[in-house]
Amino acid sequence: MREGSLEAPTRLPYRWQDPDFYDAGKLDQELRRVFDICHGCRRCFNLCDSFPRLFDLVDAAEEAEMAGVQSSDFKSVADACTLCDMCFLTKCPYVPPHEFNLDFPHLMVRYRAVQLRQGEIAVIDRLISETDRNGKLAGAAPGLANWASRRGNKLTRPALQALAGIDADAELPRYAQRTLERQAAKSPPPRDRLAPASARKVALFATCFGNYNSPEIGMAALAVLAKNGVECQLVYPGCCGMPQLEHGDLPRLATMAKRTADTLLPLVDQGYDIVAPIPSCALMMKFEWPLIVPDDPNVAKLARATFDISEYVVDIARKEGLAPGLAPIAGDISLHFACHARAQNIGAMAAEMLRLIPDTKVSMVERCSGHGGSLGIKRDYFEVGLKLGKPAMAQIVKNGAGHLCSECPLAGAQLVQGIGRFGGDAAPTLSSHPIQILAQAYGLPAGDPRYASRPDED
Repeated sequence: MREGSLEAPTRLPYRWQDPDFYDAGKLDQELRRVFDICHGCRRCFNLCDSFPRLFDLVDAAEEAEMAGVQSSDFKSVADACTLCDMCFLTKCPYVPPHEFNLDFPHLMVRYRAVQLRQGEIAVIDRLISETDRNGKLAGAAPGLANWASRRGNKLTRPALQALAGIDADAELPRYAQRTLERQAAKSPPPRDRLAPASARKVALFATCFGNYNSPEIGMAALAVLAKNGVECQLVYPGCCGMPQLEHGDLPRLATMAKRTADTLLPLVDQGYDIVAPIPSCALMMKFEWPLIVPDDPNVAKLARATFDISEYVVDIARKEGLAPGLAPIAGDISLHFACHARAQNIGAMAAEMLRLIPDTKVSMVERCSGHGGSLGIKRDYFEVGLKLGKPAMAQIVKNGAGHLCSECPLAGAQLVQGIGRFGGDAAPTLSSHPIQILAQAYGLPAGDPRYASRPDED
């Protein structure tokens, strides 16, 4: 047996239908096996807070070994895992096909699945993760929802912290006046049928965040694709389920995956590619869903037809060539390489896409933003997350670029907030998605930085 594997990591399916998956005793044995390997290696000490917490527990135990750590203390380790997948993909030498078969993030999903089955996931945490329901409710009165969730609201934010555990200082996503579905239906971008990629067809998966919170991302994606001749339509059968993965709700995710595949496969059969503008959603559809329902051919077929938006634009550039008209972006760009974009193992596609813009410097930031999905806004984690994001924030300030973008809108917002706290005035204040900057370089209305703040008119 070699000490570490040099082979490409291979992910194994979740065994959530096996009764042993939920057996608390067997879970504890597996946690101890994996944690003991991690303790002996410690390569992941500078990733998320899970590993420092684990190593501190071991170091404080009798004889500094796993045998001295109480199983009840494992919760603090699991709670800090954001499912970013960076340990699996970039650090761990013991992932499959190595015989140690170590997959730390998926073990944390199993831990939370057992918690969920035992009723240990708080009801409020599950309610927060219901993004479609929350988006529809907030969409009925977005002004009121945004007022109540606004950072600095002395009336509502302390109450939200007390009742829901959401840190009063955490920046929360705003809700749009009109969903992406409504905006795309009312104002579809004009398609250039003479452009290089006119033979392509795309069904843009709106995503819950793109639909309810930042429709400008989806509108920019539609505009760039249409500029390049791509026939587009917007689809949104429902959330990809990443928030449910955070809670280990694998049976529900299996249902969501099958339902979405059944809805979208007719489009795939008509020659449409499925494109997601948010990397977490692309990651779920391409990689996690096939591991949750590995025997479903429809889910596998959908995964093969799904692309990240940056990946897709780069593919056009490589094969047909992009439509002319890109102009330099004044002030250059700092690009945060979001963890779920990295986890797709497709390379730095957003960087390659933005470097197609002439005479524009793109500096890539590969350190963690510290956000971590629904965990990132929680009172028990928010300050830890800001601390984890400090190296990325410092690099952005040092870059001195006028534009900051991240494929993950939540990571971008976290970086902007942290820079405002730690970085002073010498930092970009605008956080955009890379596809918005490409739209801006094309001179498209959806790329205008003021686009998102314009009042909606019906």
